[in-house]
Amino acid sequence: MKVTLLGDSIRMAGYGPLVPALLGDGFEVYQPQDNCRFAKYTLRGLFDWEKQMAGSQIVHWNNGLWDFCDLFGDGPFSTEDEYTTNMLRIADLLLARHDKVIFATTTPVTEQNPHDKNPVIERYNRLIVPLLEEKGILINDLHATVVQDIDRYIRKDDNIHLTDAGAAVCARQVADAILAVSKTVTQP
Repeated sequence: MKVTLLGDSIRMAGYGPLVPALLGDGFEVYQPQDNCRFAKYTLRGLFDWEKQMAGSQIVHWNNGLWDFCDLFGDGPFSTEDEYTTNMLRIADLLLARHDKVIFATTTPVTEQNPHDKNPVIERYNRLIVPLLEEKGILINDLHATVVQDIDRYIRKDDNIHLTDAGAAVCARQVADAILAVSKTVTQP
């Protein structure tokens, strides 16, 4: 079964490298070598990655940290309206092309992070999750897992990326979500 993993550096440098081995030999896993960054970048990327994603029955996807960051002191990079509009466009495209779509909630950061704040992350997660659920997208709540032990799961040197322990726990949760969904998908 073919699976695609889309997401930012939480995927690329975190759980993504670990998931294929956890899924095992019955799965082919495609992941863009590119950081999927913010939602609009991912939306554009769906055009570029369409050929490589073709045949993927399951897509596991995350976007958020780039959208929520406040780099200039004037609010999140993507407004709530921009984020939801782009995320819903991504959702519609993924649902039209693939059997099952799983969205991973945005992971928390340390309190020392200068540009991302947990109340904003939580607000955007609360905003997007019900909208995606209405479309039939399954939710993998990585935020709920990581927030239980931020000191253990988020790196202190950059205050945003997963530690080895964080990557391992998220990879297991991502693989488990994909394995559970794979049982509901008919093989071609």
